[in-house]
Formats: sequence, C-alpha cells, structure tokens
Amino acid sequence: MDYVSALLPPFVMAVLFIAVIRVIVKTQGGPNKAKEDAVVDAALARAENARQADGTRPKGTGV
Repeated sequence: MDYVSALLPPFVMAVLFIAVIRVIVKTQGGPNKAKEDAVVDAALARAENARQADGTRPKGTGV
C-alpha cells in the first residue's frame, strides 16, 4: 500500500494541472475577448494621454 500513497499526490496534482490548463485554454477568446480587448485598449489610451499631458517620455525607448 505504500506505492499507492506514494503515487496518489503526484497523480492528483497532474489531474488538477491538466484541469487548470483546460480552463485557461477554453476561456481564451470567445464572446468576452472583444470586451477584454476594449478594456485594455481604453486603459492604454488613458495612460498614453496622461503621459502626454505630463510631457514625459517613456523610459527605456532608447530615443
């Protein structure tokens, strides 16, 4: 019975890991992708406008 107790935790972790990966893959794209992209684009636009209003340049551009 020692081999069962030794193999159970890795087996459970493997099953949970596969389940998490499947959830991540299934939630990519779909009907919410456009909404998520719009939120990110709006946040980037606000940050860009705030940066331009301050007159600062982005760090690390090398220009």
